[in-house]
Amino acid sequence: MSPLTRRDFMHRSAFALAALPAAAQEAVKTVAPSERVRVGLIGAGGMGRGDLDCFFKFPEIECPVVCDVDDKMLGEAVKLVEGRRGNTPEVVKDFRRVIDRKDLDVVLVATPDHWHALPMIYACQSGKDVYVEKPLGKCIDEGRAMVEAAAANKRVVQMGTQWHSGEHYREAIEYVQSGKLGKIRMVRCWAYLNWLGGVGNPPDGPVPAGVDYDMWLGPAPQRAFNPNRFHFNFRWFWDYAGGLMTDWGVHLLNIALWGMGPEWPTRVCSMGAKHVLDDNSETPDTQVAVYDFPTYTLIFEHQIQGGIGPNGKEHGMLFSGSEGTLTIDGDGWRVQVEEKRKKIEAVSRPAGPDARPAHVRNFLDCVKSRQQPVENLEVGHHVSTVAHLGNLAYRTKTEIHWDSKKERAVGNKAANELVECHYRKPWKLPYSRS
Repeated sequence: MSPLTRRDFMHRSAFALAALPAAAQEAVKTVAPSERVRVGLIGAGGMGRGDLDCFFKFPEIECPVVCDVDDKMLGEAVKLVEGRRGNTPEVVKDFRRVIDRKDLDVVLVATPDHWHALPMIYACQSGKDVYVEKPLGKCIDEGRAMVEAAAANKRVVQMGTQWHSGEHYREAIEYVQSGKLGKIRMVRCWAYLNWLGGVGNPPDGPVPAGVDYDMWLGPAPQRAFNPNRFHFNFRWFWDYAGGLMTDWGVHLLNIALWGMGPEWPTRVCSMGAKHVLDDNSETPDTQVAVYDFPTYTLIFEHQIQGGIGPNGKEHGMLFSGSEGTLTIDGDGWRVQVEEKRKKIEAVSRPAGPDARPAHVRNFLDCVKSRQQPVENLEVGHHVSTVAHLGNLAYRTKTEIHWDSKKERAVGNKAANELVECHYRKPWKLPYSRS
């Protein structure tokens, strides 16, 4: 989702669950059957319901089915669909029941990261277009398989990194690519999040009533149920995700790579640790990754429980050029001029409207035109892979030398083990090279 803050998102979502205004209800009724887009939701947690609610901003959207392994999440999704469209959707716990339906145009995948790849691939194989949350997968090979599935089945797929559809981000990137900053030699991304805290140390316990935990685990390793390894907090465990690097990092790196073009890093190193959190999470609360690209250097950094980043901002992206520096964040973008140069003028532009609806609209327009969306899977795989590389370097404590054509770390067996997918039986990744 577009990372204003997750608190902001949940606050907005509470208002979004109100009944659909009368004018919007009338707009829905006027949509011709041939123009309607029928969406199946897979993953009905907070992110999935937020995405679906954004889809419902467009009157052509219908949702006949929602899927989740948790009865509680299903109940909340049903309330959303009933409030927005007036129909009660079918509820299922096995995502394959969504894939099997013949009456769907689009599948919306908003599961935990370790469940992004298989539903998306199966949906493409069944002839459906897909909107899938970021990152593409839990590992790099999953991302490659997803790219191949979309291409082989000629499907339209959008990754949910909404900033790519934001007005002020686009304006800033146009400035970056105009050449006015001179030679850009350094790019910096940071996420300093003081609203995230520790998750504590709850013991393992019984699976909550109404939860199909075996299906929730899916291809991930068998583990005893722990409340911290479930729903929102899955992000902080390597079995399911990649911590802040692949949670917020994908959003930030997406803007950086958009500005700098389709280069791949040749070397990556990373360091960090759990310096402040005392809980059972696994991913670092503090991390820095340095990427050596052919024409520039990129630095990504994050920390939990500390929100004062560069220029006092909790998050942002900075392009440092020989003539000036451009900084982008949720409030807008600005250009500071090198005092000894002064070939350009200082610029300051405010943020535009919420990018989420525009990102969904771009996807829906492409579903109809069969064009590729702005965050198509070639773009999404590039961004997700760069984020994963930071974690590969961190987890192996090695410098990664990346072969972008083979998508393998040169001479680094430990890193390549993490590039590959290792699924719990009977799940298997189609198109896998491993």
